[in-house]
Amino acid sequence: MATGSVTALQRWPVKSMAGESVGALCIDRFGAVGDRFYALFDVHKGARRRINAETVPRLLAWSAAYPGVDDAALERETLAPPQITAPDGAVRSWDDPTLPAALSEDLGREVTLVHQSRGQQDRPMTLHVTVEASLRAVEEAVGEAVDPRRFRTNLHLELDAEPYAEESWLGRRLRVGDAELEVVEGCVRCAIPTRHPDTQQKWARLLRWMAAERATTFGVIVRATAPTVVRQGDPVRLL
Repeated sequence: MATGSVTALQRWPVKSMAGESVGALCIDRFGAVGDRFYALFDVHKGARRRINAETVPRLLAWSAAYPGVDDAALERETLAPPQITAPDGAVRSWDDPTLPAALSEDLGREVTLVHQSRGQQDRPMTLHVTVEASLRAVEEAVGEAVDPRRFRTNLHLELDAEPYAEESWLGRRLRVGDAELEVVEGCVRCAIPTRHPDTQQKWARLLRWMAAERATTFGVIVRATAPTVVRQGDPVRLL
């Protein structure tokens, strides 16, 4: 029976921008409150398209956070817009009227800003969980340190389980503090983890190895069974 604890929590206010480490995550039926509430869209081949760091790596050079909030008491419908920090250090609120032009100029394309309080995850109404033993196994296999931010996880866990054991837990539940999280599926990776979160430098070998050895899967997708709050340091147990 796997047991352990939560070692890190991450929230990503704007899809594909850098996010923030937090001490607690409020979770409801849509996922983590404040996570991926915001995204950028452009027009590609005449169609409106939500962009991410796979197509526009420069997005990773921008960051988003909710400064001054009580992480354990956020409400989806009343959470104020995040603070956006540009690569040059300039800080604007998401609702600053100069932000769209600043983003468009830096990203080299005209973008529109979209807010959706239900979140804009690739897999709606879920969270992403990674496990330290699996991360260490990847590092050993590729022979280099792997920054966990590449995987844009919400919960990072330290468990007394073998590497990649979490991929066999589909349909089971994790007790995390007072929360119960149902393991829905393995997380199939796109090319975003190949981009360094600080420099955007491409490391294609990482994805090639994952495709050859792990079916391009790392971490698991989970869904909360009820509204709750998870905190850094919470005990974790596989049910």
